[in-house]
Amino acid sequence: MSAATTRSRTPDRLCAEAVGLARTAAEEAAAPGVVGEHVDVVVEGDRVVTHLFECMEFGYRGWRWAVTVARASRAKVVTLDETVLLPGPDALMAPEWVPWSERLRPGDMGPGDLLPTDAEDLRLEPGYSGEDAPPPNSAVSEEMAELAEAEDAELTAGPPAELPVAPERGSIAAVAEELGMRRARVLSRYGLHVAADRWDEGFGAKTQMAQAAPATCVSCGFLAPIGGSLGQAFGVCANEFSPADGHVVSLAYGCGGHSEAAVMPKPPRPAAPVIDETRVDPFPLRPAPDSGSVPSAPDGTEDLGHS
Repeated sequence: MSAATTRSRTPDRLCAEAVGLARTAAEEAAAPGVVGEHVDVVVEGDRVVTHLFECMEFGYRGWRWAVTVARASRAKVVTLDETVLLPGPDALMAPEWVPWSERLRPGDMGPGDLLPTDAEDLRLEPGYSGEDAPPPNSAVSEEMAELAEAEDAELTAGPPAELPVAPERGSIAAVAEELGMRRARVLSRYGLHVAADRWDEGFGAKTQMAQAAPATCVSCGFLAPIGGSLGQAFGVCANEFSPADGHVVSLAYGCGGHSEAAVMPKPPRPAAPVIDETRVDPFPLRPAPDSGSVPSAPDGTEDLGHS
């Protein structure tokens, strides 16, 4: 360890004793009564010391007033360098700033809020804009338009140059707009996968409701199909009593409101009674003649069994 390092870690005696000067400077920067007890002395360098005082102001718990004093070489007068308010180890501080795009969560948008989409959003990709030139064999290409002008010139009065070109409603852009394809950007493959994972997590086969369901949504009559590639695995629930009403559900999802679960099972038939109390059983007072173990005697005479 060098002598310069040893000197820098040892506080200057005059600077360390200038606690009164540091407190006066802190009270001038803050207010009387806000500066608390003297906490520590930090060596900043040769003849440079920082005095730390507790901050008693509300809302700044754990903060400290830091007053740095210094002394010139071979001088006996300590001068003031700076006074700042710094957080301590257990200071109450605001959380780290996070951009709004990372703070935003599903459901945070309200009426009137605008959510601009980034131009480089991975969930979107360029769609059909209609600005591409049609192929040479297209019905609205330049060659076909000139041919149409030449053919219409024989039937319509006027030079071909003044005749109207192919109608706008027959263009590729008009057909694409009619089919709903003329959008600046559409969902990319990544955007489709992200949406599918999010929907499956909320209303998928792994949820508790689906595990206890009598059947899946693929066989439910309340399932409204959707178009596109997502329609192969998802649909919209249209059962007002279902917890997923109006939500996009997986075809493997299910709930107790399944359309075929409404068929009530037949009530069980009671077992046949052991004693039938609705029927009268006749009981004779005398036994029948042929009920004994000895057969009856012929001609009505009784055989006593002796001579």
